[in-house]
Amino acid sequence: MEEGERSPLLSQDAGGQEPPLTSSCLGPALRKGQTWEAGPGGGQAAPLPWRSSCLQGLTFLSNFLFSLLSLLALAIGLWGLAVKGSLGSSWGGPLPADPMLGLVVGGLAVSAVSLAGCLGALCENACLLRCFSGGLLAFLVLEAVGGALVVALWGPLQDSLGHALRVAITHYQDDPDLRFLIDQVQFGLQCCGAASYQDWQQNLYFNCSSPGVQACSLPASCCIDPQEDGASVNDQCGFGALRLDEDAARTVVHLEGCGAHLRQWLRRNVRAVGGWAIAVVLVQAAELLLATQLLRALAVRKGATESSGPGAGSWAKPARG
Repeated sequence: MEEGERSPLLSQDAGGQEPPLTSSCLGPALRKGQTWEAGPGGGQAAPLPWRSSCLQGLTFLSNFLFSLLSLLALAIGLWGLAVKGSLGSSWGGPLPADPMLGLVVGGLAVSAVSLAGCLGALCENACLLRCFSGGLLAFLVLEAVGGALVVALWGPLQDSLGHALRVAITHYQDDPDLRFLIDQVQFGLQCCGAASYQDWQQNLYFNCSSPGVQACSLPASCCIDPQEDGASVNDQCGFGALRLDEDAARTVVHLEGCGAHLRQWLRRNVRAVGGWAIAVVLVQAAELLLATQLLRALAVRKGATESSGPGAGSWAKPARG
């Protein structure tokens, strides 16, 4: 090509100015003092109106925040599985019955949906936004079904707490997560066992017929003063408590079971838990509404661009502001 000739791929407008050649997933780049007008058959899309741009920014920021939180939950769950060895033992075998696995699955699902919404809003991608909306709808349906089941089975769930506590007491040493949960319940509610402290006789290690050193003992979480005025918990504060008579045991450990205390705690906090659940549902509904409005704005812009029809020139004309 000789000097002075211009490539036919670089077209110019009537004023002799070259069109802007740089763009991003958020839209074409504009020069200072210019606004972009979508030309007929142009290859660049016009920017969204300011109202739709605000919706785009809100959708991106909210999903970016939820993506970070869900990825953090996913990392914690993977770390927990790796520390306890459940992650390596699950390959080629049944899935481990581990609460960390639920955290991993939940974090993975929420992060995938949030990243789809984040990238869909950032790049104005209608396909990703539709995937995000579908994921949110699935979450809302699952939460509605779960809430309906809890409301319908609220009475039987409370009645089954005692049985669940007895089963957990039997398997106290089998699972570190279960042991931590029982200890926290007994520490927090200042109780011991399901109906009474004698329920710990059902545990093979704490039963008085056990040959181990923990025979006729209770966990430290049953003690009235587990730290015994020290800095750390004394794991032997409940040793031999099941051999004592009730009056002597009352001075060392809690005698009341956790079943009644746990039911009272649930009744006191059911409104707070329900309020948090409703807040989560409202946030998800707001994000779904934002994604729907953004999809509508993208569809309107696409329709306006296509209705202009093919025309001369492949670039839109920049108008002076």
